[in-house]
Amino acid sequence: MKNNKLLSVMLIIMVAITLISVVALVVIMKFTGDDETKEPTADEIVESSVDIPEITTNLADDHFIKVAFKLQTDSKKAKEEAEKRNFQIQNIIIEQLSEMKAEDFHGKQGKAALRNRLKEEMNKLMQEGKIVEVYITSFIIQ
Repeated sequence: MKNNKLLSVMLIIMVAITLISVVALVVIMKFTGDDETKEPTADEIVESSVDIPEITTNLADDHFIKVAFKLQTDSKKAKEEAEKRNFQIQNIIIEQLSEMKAEDFHGKQGKAALRNRLKEEMNKLMQEGKIVEVYITSFIIQ
């Protein structure tokens, strides 16, 4: 009878340790899992990017700008949509540039503000995905 009691206690302790281990493992995997979003590789960026050819237009202060962009999308479907909407995207770019002055482009902040504004306006058009990043690939003001 004493052996039976000892066996029962040992079995209960082993079950408790197993349950605690399983719970600890689940908690650790939940909080240290792959929650981080992986940065895309250079090949993935190129596959989902669209080139916007060089655009020359007037600025608000009688200067003119010659600029080209590369748009990074979040998927191949978004890339295809952006390619089809190329004329609308160019229209957005021209409209935004026509409201700016040459002094708006001084320093990194000016160009970053343009890129963010363009991304926001272009994403209003997109239905199959979104524009993740707007890169300036050529830039001249005169």
